[in-house]
Amino acid sequence: MTTLVAARRDLRLPERSLCAFACATVALAPVEGYLLAVHGQLAKLAPALLAVTWVAVRVRDRVPPRPHPVHGVLALFAVVVLVSAAVHAGEPYALEYTQRWLPFLVVTAILVDVAAREVPIRSLLVSAVAGAAVAGGGALYSLIAEGESRASGPLDDPNDLAHVLVAALPLVVPIVAARRGPVSVLALLAGGVLVAGAAATFSRGGGLALTAAVALLVLRKVLPLRVLAAACGVLAVLALGGAVVAEQELAKALQEKSFIASTNVDTRELRWQAAARILTEHPLLGVGPGGFRQEYAGASHNAEVDEQTPVAHDMYLEVAAELGLPGLLLFAGLIGTAVVAGERALRRGADRHQVVAVQASLLAVVVASTFLSEQYYLPLWLMIAVACAADIRTGSGSARPARDQ
Repeated sequence: MTTLVAARRDLRLPERSLCAFACATVALAPVEGYLLAVHGQLAKLAPALLAVTWVAVRVRDRVPPRPHPVHGVLALFAVVVLVSAAVHAGEPYALEYTQRWLPFLVVTAILVDVAAREVPIRSLLVSAVAGAAVAGGGALYSLIAEGESRASGPLDDPNDLAHVLVAALPLVVPIVAARRGPVSVLALLAGGVLVAGAAATFSRGGGLALTAAVALLVLRKVLPLRVLAAACGVLAVLALGGAVVAEQELAKALQEKSFIASTNVDTRELRWQAAARILTEHPLLGVGPGGFRQEYAGASHNAEVDEQTPVAHDMYLEVAAELGLPGLLLFAGLIGTAVVAGERALRRGADRHQVVAVQASLLAVVVASTFLSEQYYLPLWLMIAVACAADIRTGSGSARPARDQ
């Protein structure tokens, strides 16, 4: 009898490992910079283990992934990336950026499947908040202990960090709404760290993204106005206290941000114009993955002498310039598929707090990416995966109780 129980436990081990690796992939993504500081390949370990375990479990069970329209869009987008990379194989950044694109597409497909089967959606959301909270703590540490004028933490660019933190913030709502004792309390504390960390980056794009996400949560009646008002009151008191304690440091940071902001407006306009010019000249397949960096100097007529290989600071224009109109349409199709999937899951009775929070997080990413190149960060792909997984879970014959989601 003991042997039988042990055997049954062993049979469940791969599934538990699948859940652990999926959550680790999500939780460690926001602190990738810290992992890279330890070892150049350490950040790839969790996704690699997830992929290997996923293949092993599916082969063992002889069960293919549950189909969803997003798989078709992901496959077509991967084809465009590969064809564009092949056409521009001689370009210096083509291989490097192709190797950035493909893992995100593969991990997204895997996360859709495991979140629709073995891994509770709630676990992925908790992991995302936990990882982002650690990144937020790093941001505050860099500001307070290391004396940085703008928090950066595990990422080099404060704006990128703000995007990661703001994208995780809506996910606190369903965790707190579940009212599961210590987890809810920890989620509230994590939310405070996320807000403080995002504020310490002084990112305007992050502020706009947060405003859009909160507005959606309120409009969809997931975040009550009284709760929002109370949270704003607490944050205002804390912000006032921080301003009094660190008045000189805050004034210096605001002065530097004001100078940087005026410069950013000019440089971003130059880069957007260059990206649009590249798209006009190469509408079919663009200039290849990473090609914007190579072509920017020529397309901008050397507008930035001290920055010859920048990013476009607009996710959509950068994707369009590098992969052409087909790539842009398929990329937008991935986001649109997630939006439709989320709405369908809501109509079928999915956990409202979870799905609306995912939609708010996706909206934050979409808004922030108007000013940033965020296609190589996990929040976008995670929200697409979770929305589509919720759709699969609530589909005919595949729904699970809301508490399991």
